[in-house]
Amino acid sequence: MRVVLSTYGSRGSVEPMVGLAVRLRELGAEVRVCAPPDEEFVERFAGVGVETVPAGAPVRPLVTTVTPGSAAGLAERAAALMDVQFGTVAEAAEGCDALVATGPLPVTACARSVADQLGIRYVHASHQPVALPSPHRRPPGRRGRPLPEGVADNRALWDLDAQLANTMFGEAVNTRRAAVGLPPLDNVRDYAFSDQPWLATDPVLSPWQPTGLDVVQTGAWTLPDERPLPAGLSAFLDAGPAPVYVGFGSQPLGAPQEFAKAAIEAVRAQGRRAVIARGWAELAPVDDQDDCFAVGEVNQQALFRRAAAVVHHGSAGTTTTAAQAGAPQVVVPQGADQPYWADRVAGLGVGAAHDGPTPTVESLSAALRTALTPGTRARATAVAGTVRTDGATVAAKLLLDALG
Repeated sequence: MRVVLSTYGSRGSVEPMVGLAVRLRELGAEVRVCAPPDEEFVERFAGVGVETVPAGAPVRPLVTTVTPGSAAGLAERAAALMDVQFGTVAEAAEGCDALVATGPLPVTACARSVADQLGIRYVHASHQPVALPSPHRRPPGRRGRPLPEGVADNRALWDLDAQLANTMFGEAVNTRRAAVGLPPLDNVRDYAFSDQPWLATDPVLSPWQPTGLDVVQTGAWTLPDERPLPAGLSAFLDAGPAPVYVGFGSQPLGAPQEFAKAAIEAVRAQGRRAVIARGWAELAPVDDQDDCFAVGEVNQQALFRRAAAVVHHGSAGTTTTAAQAGAPQVVVPQGADQPYWADRVAGLGVGAAHDGPTPTVESLSAALRTALTPGTRARATAVAGTVRTDGATVAAKLLLDALG
């Protein structure tokens, strides 16, 4: 069996595909991944021996320069992503049996078009549930197209979301489909999702409530990380009590050093040391005291097991990794699906959800006091024992079984 995976986005969109690719290969499939050409992503796939095809522009410059929520330049970026699917991805998918796609709508709608053009199986994968139509929650909203306030009917809002998707992307998608002999679409969003999308999240952390959509929840696509921690970090961890981890991953921050200052002061107010993850926002310690240690790319699985708590932005990947490690969490959501994960952390009792995206010393101290209680630690430990670790294997088997 030959499978091509297509993804575009930051670490949260790329890392799950690493897990799926490795498990597919272990089960005998030939796998290649079309992914952004950022150096860290190329190195990640190379490290597990998976063939990659550079697809699209590097993501990090876009994430760190585009104003959050702004629609400026969106049409041009979407058009470029569509062309990549009909070009690079279509070439990579020649002779394959299936195409699995994740990422923004311009990627997945055109990826499915490519699969239809080639006559191969298509799977839409979502690594968070918020974007999948559900009467149980509002749509997340689209850049430059806010949903009307005061409308309580979620079904009506999801219908409006589909119309907005058609307005934003329908003509561009259909123009490209026509060029390869495919008929026009009248519902780009639902076509991209398909009738049976996969949801690659843990059913304890993210229970899917049944809807009219036949969602297949596989569990999160993760891999065990066997990398040793850097010597300097290990020495820091051994030199004192468990620190609080502070990191915002690929999330851009408007004033990163203000974030760092508030976080470090709040951690110190609890009598704790801090590990600061630089991330794409380039966080850094605010002084040269020896109670803070800065890290770059690191084995989060190992580090979180030694953390007193994990302060983060609330991505699906970081939330899941912290939950698997049994680490209490403080989620400071910045947007997208992050408020959802903050609510789940608080609802499960494994940490605290910060109110709003901009922490102060006082607000973060209050959240840390909740996270650092023995009760929260005990609850986080209990939940860790229920979080699945076989989601990528489940998904790989499902796909290969469906192929024959």
